[in-house]
Amino acid sequence: MSTTVAVVQAGSLLFDTPTTTEKALTLIADAASRGAKVIVFPEAFLGGYPKGTDFGARVGSRSPEGRREFRRYFDSSIICPGPETEQLAEAARAHRVYLVMGCVERAGSSLYCSVLYFSPQGTLLGKHRKLMPTAMERLIWSFGDGSTLPVFETEHGNLGAVICWENYMPALRMAMYQQGIQLYCACTVDDRDVWVSTMRHIAVEGRCFVLSACQFVDGLIRGGSLIVDPLGNLVVEPVYGQESILLADLDLGMIAEGKFDLDVTGHYARPDIFELRVNRMPQLPVRYLSGEADGTEP
Repeated sequence: MSTTVAVVQAGSLLFDTPTTTEKALTLIADAASRGAKVIVFPEAFLGGYPKGTDFGARVGSRSPEGRREFRRYFDSSIICPGPETEQLAEAARAHRVYLVMGCVERAGSSLYCSVLYFSPQGTLLGKHRKLMPTAMERLIWSFGDGSTLPVFETEHGNLGAVICWENYMPALRMAMYQQGIQLYCACTVDDRDVWVSTMRHIAVEGRCFVLSACQFVDGLIRGGSLIVDPLGNLVVEPVYGQESILLADLDLGMIAEGKFDLDVTGHYARPDIFELRVNRMPQLPVRYLSGEADGTEP
């Protein structure tokens, strides 16, 4: 079975989510017109990645100017579900595509770096929240938990996403491999040369196709999106220095060829020695317990 995928390398308009949403809709239509059935966007595309911004934070102090800047960033985030997700769902339905969209998601008074999944039927399938924001990201983004680690079974392959430096968490990768991931979407803003090696390693380790979508923001993030096959070969070479849509026809049968000699959660595993346990429970700071009164005194 083969399928056509698209990796979108484009940048947000920081603090302007309405315009960025319109840009996303245009890019979705463009990729779909070229035959894409699965379309992957970079990390934090809606809401933006504020590279180089410190929000006035120092150890032991925050500035009033930084708080106001964070307020602008907070106001640029999206709620899920909300107006932006409705637009994206309609685009997925209109173009009959699976859509993987990086965003900055607002829940209550906290922000999360998330990936949203949409079906060709216009359904919001679910989300993944970044488990471990990196360095200064922890100032602006909350931590995800094990309740949002999905892999979705689709007619184009099992689809899931891991965000930026989460890809350096071996246990998280194993959790995705165990779910049979075939289209491994690495949504990122990491434009370093070494990122290519990371993506090739993951493709070989997981015997999956890796679709890495990086933002391009002139002068800040140079891109480097790429597509890798289950044996670590570059299907589409990294693209730098421009916005681009990377397209590839993928033969999912290659996954079986790759797993012939390496299946890290199957015949190449040693569960008698190593075991990974994943807590899928939502980690809530407050839980209310209630029951029916039985009429007796405590």
